[in-house]
Amino acid sequence: MKKRLIQIFGFLISSLGWLFILCTMAMDYWRISQIGGEGGSFIIKVAWYWSNLWKDCLTDSTAVTNCRDYGVLWSVLYVQAVRGLLICGLTIGFFAVVCCFIGMECTYIGGPEPTKDKLVFSGAVFHFVGGEY
Repeated sequence: MKKRLIQIFGFLISSLGWLFILCTMAMDYWRISQIGGEGGSFIIKVAWYWSNLWKDCLTDSTAVTNCRDYGVLWSVLYVQAVRGLLICGLTIGFFAVVCCFIGMECTYIGGPEPTKDKLVFSGAVFHFVGGEY
């Protein structure tokens, strides 16, 4: 019983880690900075610059947003590296979730006990390699 509870708890925690990385890919506001709004002018115009892995955007004080997608692959190298690492982590994490689910003691798929133990171990290795620990 204790082994089953530990496996279920570990599966839930590792699956949540994979889900959080998946949510990170869709976040819009990775970097935000305010432009303008200095005192001393009669018209105070403020704009917010924000960017994520997919685009750069500028929102002004009239709530008009202008976005520009990253068109050239090598234009912003560190963004491309983060994109690649996140997508690799998601792919490896997906295989880890599947291996851990099949290898858990409380599921009826996966074969005999030694095979299930190997699947759980390989799922744990995939989670560590994918960065979801």
